[in-house]
Amino acid sequence: MSEQFKESKDAFIAQWGALGSSWGISRTMAQVHALLMVSPEPMSTDEVMEDLVISRGNAHTNLKDLVSWGLIRIVVKKGERKEFFEAEKDVWKMFTLVLKERQRREIDPALTLLQDCAENTENDKTAEGVAFHQQMKELEGFAQLASNAGDKISRLKYGPALKIAAKLLGVG
Repeated sequence: MSEQFKESKDAFIAQWGALGSSWGISRTMAQVHALLMVSPEPMSTDEVMEDLVISRGNAHTNLKDLVSWGLIRIVVKKGERKEFFEAEKDVWKMFTLVLKERQRREIDPALTLLQDCAENTENDKTAEGVAFHQQMKELEGFAQLASNAGDKISRLKYGPALKIAAKLLGVG
């Protein structure tokens, strides 16, 4: 491995780790994902630990979490007892997996809370209660819009999604 390649790979993994918090995961989880994404072959837990200089428990936890998100999968190698992991490399599929998981973890619970708050204050006729209820309904409508948009986007194939994005951005 050339020094330039190693530096570029390490820079990518570090930056992807820093971006992890933007899409709802820890730095280490994002670094594990980045490492597997750029690895041409599936890697074992030991290899991930060695490459990222992290503990076995940290590697194991993050690998299992990435499997649950659908961003990596377990690969069985003939004659091997240990598990190997490989990342989803299709960028659009990765995006839609993250979108679905964030929706499940963040938007759906927020929507449920907003619906409950609106329902619980529906009959409150005080000025504060009416204002609160109205704000909850507006937020609920926006959260529902975000949820519906996420559902529709995650069902699109890459080509049609790119065309819609180009139209929205006024390019192409």
